Amino acid sequence: MTKERAGFMSDKLDTLGPLMNEIGQELASLVGGDPDGVFLYVEIGDGWVSPSVFKDEGDVVRYYNPRDTNLSDMLWEAWYLEPDDPNMRWSVLEYEVRDRKFHVSLKYPEEVNVEIVDDERRETVLRARFGDKPVIYPPPPKSAFELQP
Repeated sequence: MTKERAGFMSDKLDTLGPLMNEIGQELASLVGGDPDGVFLYVEIGDGWVSPSVFKDEGDVVRYYNPRDTNLSDMLWEAWYLEPDDPNMRWSVLEYEVRDRKFHVSLKYPEEVNVEIVDDERRETVLRARFGDKPVIYPPPPKSAFELQP
């Protein structure tokens, strides 16, 4: 993190801290109450946001679809707290709830270029965090279909 960015981060902590707490409350609601073990992985860019929510349940990690939450709006609000310079806005947010406290890590475009689509990036982060635990995804909706080659 550059010295300029570090100074800016400390200046906006009064705004960002409560917003991160609200994100934690939204995550707790999404997973049914107890947020301990929740991991939120977000990639974001100009005009798009891609949040993924997981919860460590011991032997497995469960995916929760954040579609019907206010999570994306909250993430946009956090992203727009950054300066207008796109290089000063984070591109990846990792948010974890552990022992009733949230821990946030931000990565910036010079660290992770999310404008290049990479389906393996999230899986690599999940494996680093959860090892070989199986990840349980909900079944696809009945309206889904599979494309054949």
